[in-house]
Amino acid sequence: MTALPAIKDASYFDALDAASYLDSRYGEGTPQKVIDGALKYFGRRFALVSSFGSESAVLLHLAAEVSKDIPVLFLDTGKLFGETRRFRDELTDKLGLTDVRTIKPDENDLHTNDPKGNLWVSDTNKCCYFRKVVPLDSALQGFEGWASGRKRFQGGVRSLLPHFEASDGRVKVNPMAFWNKEDVTAYIEKHGLPRHPLVEQGFASIGCMPCTEPVSEGESDRAGRWKGQNKTECGIHLSLAENSRVLSGN
Repeated sequence: MTALPAIKDASYFDALDAASYLDSRYGEGTPQKVIDGALKYFGRRFALVSSFGSESAVLLHLAAEVSKDIPVLFLDTGKLFGETRRFRDELTDKLGLTDVRTIKPDENDLHTNDPKGNLWVSDTNKCCYFRKVVPLDSALQGFEGWASGRKRFQGGVRSLLPHFEASDGRVKVNPMAFWNKEDVTAYIEKHGLPRHPLVEQGFASIGCMPCTEPVSEGESDRAGRWKGQNKTECGIHLSLAENSRVLSGN
C-alpha cells in the first residue's frame, strides 16, 4: 500500500480559543456579520473555500458584500464537470471577485497513486484524499480561518454545525449554518443570482463528475453524491484523525 503523504498539523488550542472568542462575539449574527467578524479577526489569513456548485453563488455574494478581495480557493480535482469551471468564471466576473485561486492536485501524487485516473472506481476515499484533502491543506498554509457554505439542513455530520468551530489548528467558519433551504432559495431570487447550469438537469449538490448524479423527488440535496456508497463527505470537512480512520477502513 502506498504511504499517504503527511498533512501538517497545527496548534489546536489556539484555534479553540479563537473559535470560542469569535462565537461569543458573532455567533448569533447574520451570515454577513459572521464573515465580517472573521475578516476583522484574521485579516488576510482568512479565505473562502468554494466548489462553485449549485448554491455557491449565495455564500460568494454574501462575502462579496463584505469584501470582494477575500481569497476564494477553488479545488479543481481534474474530475469536475466543464459546467462547473464555466460557472466559476461567470460568478467571478458577475460578483467582481478579485482573488479566486484555482487549486489542483499535485501531479506527483496523481502519477504515484492514480496513474490511470480511475482511482475513484476502486477507492473513492483515497481519490478524494489525493485530489481534494491534500491540495486544500497545502493551499490553506498561511491561513488561520476559512469559510464554506455548509448548512445544518444538509444533514449528516452537518446537522449540528456552529458558526465557528476549531479543526486541526484552524477556525472553520460556517456563515450559513442556520439557514434552511427556503432561505437559500429566497436569497437567490431576491438578488437574481445565477444557478449552476446542471441544477436544471436535477443535480442538487455538484461535485466531481464520476461521483455525482441527479437526485430524485423527495431525496436530500446530497443524495446524488457517491450514490449507493456509505460515504457522505469528501474529506475536506473531516479532521486529520477522521480522515485517517476513513482511509484505514476503521
